[in-house]
Amino acid sequence: MNAPSSKPLTPRRLYWLRTRRLTWQLLLVWFLATFGMIFFARELSNFTFFGWPLSFYLMAQGAVVFYTALVAVYAFKMRKLDKSLGNGDGVK
Repeated sequence: MNAPSSKPLTPRRLYWLRTRRLTWQLLLVWFLATFGMIFFARELSNFTFFGWPLSFYLMAQGAVVFYTALVAVYAFKMRKLDKSLGNGDGVK
């Protein structure tokens, strides 16, 4: 039996559940990548990439590409979710 406080999983509720899950997953990826680049900057500066320290290159160029790719992943996944479950209003 279901607990009295549990609500039925409607399409709208499922949509927002998946949206929040995706958002938290991508925020975790964003945080780990940013923290990793900053935390390991001193070790990464021992390597060079096109004459620049790797840590500088990752923060100046690589981060922009990574964050743009993260936004693209979010847009792609949300478009897929919108097509499968509707727009969050329970309407397909």
